[in-house]
Amino acid sequence: MSHNNQERDVYVAIADPTRRQLLRLLAEAEELPLHELTAHFHMGRTAVSKHLTILKDAGLVLARKDGRETKYRLHAAPLQEVQDWVAFYESFWKQRMGQLQRLLEEN
Repeated sequence: MSHNNQERDVYVAIADPTRRQLLRLLAEAEELPLHELTAHFHMGRTAVSKHLTILKDAGLVLARKDGRETKYRLHAAPLQEVQDWVAFYESFWKQRMGQLQRLLEEN
């Protein structure tokens, strides 16, 4: 199965609410098998598995074979890119708000 580069993008991976919920579930547990993850959604194992593949391609989820089962766990390091991006704009807006406040105080 081939994936385009867009699916490997962290921002694309976290844009989908189902994938954000999968990340949240994995953040709350050390590891979870597919059937336990699927129980939290109104979709089948195949659909959840496709979402997990996108998260794996983005480096956000690691998979480990345990007998006949695959267990998934969160690998949060790629989310640092998102944190850095948000932090830059948070700083940008704080600076702009400070400028606006000074301008208002002068008038």
